[in-house]
Amino acid sequence: MAKFVLAGKANCPYFAKAELLADLLQRSLPKFSIHTLCMHPDEWQQWLETTCKENGWQHEHSPMIWRELINRGGKGMLLGGFSDFLEHVQAYYGITSDMTTELMMKIATENLLTRELCMKEEVYHQSLIKPLHIWISSALNPTCYILIPQLFAPGVFRDAPTISLHLLDVGAIEEDLQGVRMETEDLALPQLHKVTVYTELDQAFQQAHFIILLDDSWPECGGEDEEEIKVCSSNGSVRKVSERYQQYGRLIDERAHKNVAVIVAGNSLVNLKCSLLLENAPSVDSGRFVGVATQLEYEARAHIAQKLSVKTADVTDVIVWGNISGSSHVDLQRAKVFQYEGAIWGPSDFSQPVLKMIYDRKWLQTDFLNLVSSQRATVASKSQRTTAISATNGIIAVLKAWNCNSSAEEVLSLGILSTGQYNLPAGVVFSMPVSFQDGRWSVLSDVIIGDEMRAKLQIAADQLREEKELASRTRKDTA
Repeated sequence: MAKFVLAGKANCPYFAKAELLADLLQRSLPKFSIHTLCMHPDEWQQWLETTCKENGWQHEHSPMIWRELINRGGKGMLLGGFSDFLEHVQAYYGITSDMTTELMMKIATENLLTRELCMKEEVYHQSLIKPLHIWISSALNPTCYILIPQLFAPGVFRDAPTISLHLLDVGAIEEDLQGVRMETEDLALPQLHKVTVYTELDQAFQQAHFIILLDDSWPECGGEDEEEIKVCSSNGSVRKVSERYQQYGRLIDERAHKNVAVIVAGNSLVNLKCSLLLENAPSVDSGRFVGVATQLEYEARAHIAQKLSVKTADVTDVIVWGNISGSSHVDLQRAKVFQYEGAIWGPSDFSQPVLKMIYDRKWLQTDFLNLVSSQRATVASKSQRTTAISATNGIIAVLKAWNCNSSAEEVLSLGILSTGQYNLPAGVVFSMPVSFQDGRWSVLSDVIIGDEMRAKLQIAADQLREEKELASRTRKDTA
């Protein structure tokens, strides 16, 4: 079978003449097939240049005709323009065209009107789709790879909305991002409207409803002195974070939806990143920015579950206070355990306080804290990769609580802007216990903070203030 493709501008009279000739051939010859691409004049030039570049062709005018050779394992073979097509048809099939110039012009005018009508209909139908715009930064991060399919799981977003996914990785190789886009499209998710990729900030966070920031990078430092390298790494990282997240904040303020929800995740400077966003996005409600402490919370729950020989899901209401990626405190005063086989046993919804079930206070004060703080490094050393699965789980837990009317009794730990709750310093992003209701979080008010715990929280607050001061100094040094 002869397979041809005819492409041209809608207002081109020679395209009209070639189109009618092609129709005649298809009616007359059972083994002749042609596919027509009628384009608006505004679309034509860019499409022509791209197609010729991809196929190694040279062609400048409308129309353009080529023969498909896919059945023979080859790419298309360019015939040329209308004259070349007519010559080919006369030579092979003995058929010609006697269309008058007047008829050619009339059909070209009709083609243009039809094409413009189709474009208007397409714009109208697109306007009926109101997708949820989700942006993910550092989209080549392994966490993003695991996160993408989880975003479409039941219970993450209410009413299963149509989702437009925007993958951003500044300075990355675009081909790598295109690979993630293609694989996402291969999932054939009914909710997925579109996937777009970006390697620059020129369009970042446009119309964003949800933004998930995964950025985690450290600069390289020269020198041999360990202390010098440590200081260089710290200062360099804070400077890079400061520069990038100030940009992010301004762009979110200018471009994102005013009810945007911003989730900051990662292993370094999470609280500082969230603070920088808040400072640079003044028109967005501060309650729309959170730092993810749920990963750390779940890691603590896993070690308690191991100690009590239950599943991790059977341990709830663990609280993480302070600096999520620095000096933090794991608080078990509200923690409960279900399904624990102790002296007292009850139905599946029966729980007991964790602190009453663990009698080994020395383990709680030393080994437990060390295990939690080193969990990610331990996992990474064993698996030779980052803890992307648990990071994704922490992010999804926040999204579910934010979107799906979680119970007011469910406790999550989040880095939020302190307004002086529990006599903590105001204006600092601090991890504390919250519950979600109707898409908004509120800080728990019935947690007891004793003198020993207050001293630990003060250490975390001092560390967070130091990070903010260091960020401010690095900005001044580069100004």
